[in-house]
Amino acid sequence: MSSLAVRKAAPAAGTTPGTAQGPPLRHRIALVPTLTLLLGALYCLLPVAWVVIAATKSGRELFSTFTFLPGTGFTQNVKDLNAYRDGIYWTWMGNSALYAGLGALLSTAVSAISGYALAIYRFRGRETIFSILMAGVLMPPVILAIPQYLLLAKADLTDSYASVLLPLVLSPYGVYLARIYAYAAVPGDVVEAGRMDGAGEWRIFTRVALPMMVPGLVTVFLFQFVAVWNNFLLPYIMLSDDEKFPITLGLFTLLQQGSNTPALYTLVITGALLAIIPLVALFLVIQRFWSLDLLSGAVKS
Repeated sequence: MSSLAVRKAAPAAGTTPGTAQGPPLRHRIALVPTLTLLLGALYCLLPVAWVVIAATKSGRELFSTFTFLPGTGFTQNVKDLNAYRDGIYWTWMGNSALYAGLGALLSTAVSAISGYALAIYRFRGRETIFSILMAGVLMPPVILAIPQYLLLAKADLTDSYASVLLPLVLSPYGVYLARIYAYAAVPGDVVEAGRMDGAGEWRIFTRVALPMMVPGLVTVFLFQFVAVWNNFLLPYIMLSDDEKFPITLGLFTLLQQGSNTPALYTLVITGALLAIIPLVALFLVIQRFWSLDLLSGAVKS
């Protein structure tokens, strides 16, 4: 074979086999999960975008055409929402802030203590307790709602703030997360060193273990706050006085009345948009402290 034929048969320098046929097969396959995630993000964000745009429309604009162009009635919608029943919407928002804020704080505290105890201490029945908690994680809340109502009715606590707060104090998922994080973030040698220095168990927990657990507890607080803020079933069963309703139940009552008064639909949409803002603000604030806590936790440990 001549040297000219050899040169023609050899691939050019800097090229790889398969370049002429396009990108390698693995690159094309990698596009599948990316496109799937993009479709999932679009599916989740499309209703949010619709709520944002629909809140800017007046009642006439909302029911006349369906477009994603902003309307001109947002300011009037907010004024009508403020004027509805002397501003009861903001009472509902305050109730949600109370239920979610106080409930998440209490739940995080209980989860921190319980998770730390299950991770650090060795005692009989520890794994059994943890297995029961795991069963609670897998159990749908709807199954527990009726028994919780019956128990609180026996204690004459229904239709009160306590009837919504008390069932939220113990979060099996929060205890699970706290236990996993305490087991990974709190070294046993540090606990033993504190005992050798004469510190009590409570002092070791609050001064040594708790700072190391802060990043995990921030996650527990965030999950619990969002879960309580969006909770509908428990307040729906427990409460009858609309002055104690959270925002989810309050907007539901407005939506029911909208079947007879269509003008209330614009108030429901505007109220739903305003109800999202505290959650977005919480995510942004906690994300900042989340990063700082992760760094500080790494230094302290």
